[in-house]
Amino acid sequence: MRLTFLGAAKMVTGSSFLLEVGSKKLLVDCGMFQGSKPVRALNYRDFAFDPTSLDYVLLTHAHIDHSGLLPKLCKSGFRGPIFATKVTAELCNIMLPDSAHIQEFDAEIANRKGQRAGKKPVEPLYTIEDAYNCLQQFSPVLYDSEFQLSEEITVRFRDAGHILGSSIVEVVVNENGKKTKLLFSGDLGQPDQPIIKDPTLITEADFIITESTYGNRKHEQYDKEEKLAEIINDTMARGGNIIIPSFAVGRTQAILYYLHKLLKAGKIQDIPVIIDSPLAISATDIFMHNTQEYDSEAYDMLVNDKNNPLKLPQLKFTKTADESKALNSMDHPAIIISASGMADAGRILHHLKHNLWRPESSILFVGYQAEGSMGRRLIEGAKRVKIMGEEISVKAQIYNLDGFSAHADQDQLLDWLSNFSDPKPANIFLVHGEADASGPLAEIIKERLDLSSYIPQYGDVAIIDGREWRIEQTDLSSLEPSVKELEDYLNQAEVFYNLERKRLVNIVANDPSKLSEVIIRIEKVLKYLKKLTNDL
Repeated sequence: MRLTFLGAAKMVTGSSFLLEVGSKKLLVDCGMFQGSKPVRALNYRDFAFDPTSLDYVLLTHAHIDHSGLLPKLCKSGFRGPIFATKVTAELCNIMLPDSAHIQEFDAEIANRKGQRAGKKPVEPLYTIEDAYNCLQQFSPVLYDSEFQLSEEITVRFRDAGHILGSSIVEVVVNENGKKTKLLFSGDLGQPDQPIIKDPTLITEADFIITESTYGNRKHEQYDKEEKLAEIINDTMARGGNIIIPSFAVGRTQAILYYLHKLLKAGKIQDIPVIIDSPLAISATDIFMHNTQEYDSEAYDMLVNDKNNPLKLPQLKFTKTADESKALNSMDHPAIIISASGMADAGRILHHLKHNLWRPESSILFVGYQAEGSMGRRLIEGAKRVKIMGEEISVKAQIYNLDGFSAHADQDQLLDWLSNFSDPKPANIFLVHGEADASGPLAEIIKERLDLSSYIPQYGDVAIIDGREWRIEQTDLSSLEPSVKELEDYLNQAEVFYNLERKRLVNIVANDPSKLSEVIIRIEKVLKYLKKLTNDL
């Protein structure tokens, strides 16, 4: 069989893995690339395979960096089933049309500017109609229930403990008289998250394809409720707002859960809590109607209190743009939870614009902030940022509570991997992590668990035969950017430079013997960039 890494390779976005077994082809996740312009440009490339030849898609969960290119895939000719849990399918019913709306809006803005500059019109990556057509191909499955895709392939979805409906996907392949079990972790959650059950502990696998988002560090240990109460009370004493850029699915609901407990215990005052995100509002409704998926603590609160732990008496929803704008004219403090979680787009930008310059306000980040994002710049100490063309001074208090993350940290990943018994996995492929996260994780996996691992780059192919494997590495030419992408790189020169410099420095830091290899790569990239620059 062949396993090709087509996303989330040395980056935390664009998850996608193509598995070919005999004549069958299946795709695990089909995620959108998110982040800086050079990264987003990857979304516009043709798929590295013929979508019409694909038989199945297995979707680990609904987050856009795992599901966001499914409408494009179906638009390009894929006609097979998309297997996912019931809750994942329900969440995609709101998230994919929302993503399509963004694609259409961005294309409209680009065409307005392009028309004035005499440029050709651009098409959206996909339309709302494309998203709804794609949703017709979803086929919900039950957790822990095996089903066969073919005589050679059996699949089972297990709970990943990341967001409601998230899955670890087991794929068992019988090929050439050999049985091989592959395990795709998707995004693996932290234990003891509110509402969400803990990740399923699995003891057997031949190959593991696991995320490594926080592979280089441990989440700060503190009482989340106490810290959240402290920030809220301090900010209210100053008369400011608490602005929380939050991912619409998962993190928003976790924050509501903690606020529910704090208010019930009398640890914070009765302060308005506003969800200013149509997507987060719809996602919260789905969470409220799928209580069968709650963990025991949340379910007990539901039964004993006769009240859903996501409900608050002072909770308000703002659905329209006018309602959202009105929030910035309030004369009293409030907690405003808005998207996007990395503060790169959406309504959160308006709230940052009106609160970043106010020393009495607080900006509270509760999730991963990708390289190059507005959120990353703020938590790294930026003194000024540009929002919608306006320079804004950063005077507000900036908090980064990574303990609220829905991703397992280094210790938690190791704990999960330590459950695999003899025979131990033949190899662990580390994906969904930046180089400075997956590199240290590979070292500690070898040191503590005596397991081999490999960090694939985009386009690498693992040839697997039973428990034997080898890598066919992709030539640099297959990763070379198009002229259009190079223009995007040049427009984001500082971001691109910092990303490349950090990645290459980390390669050498982790393995000094690769210095000459890195130098050769730099020379090839510079040579190719020079060629493309001459072609512009």
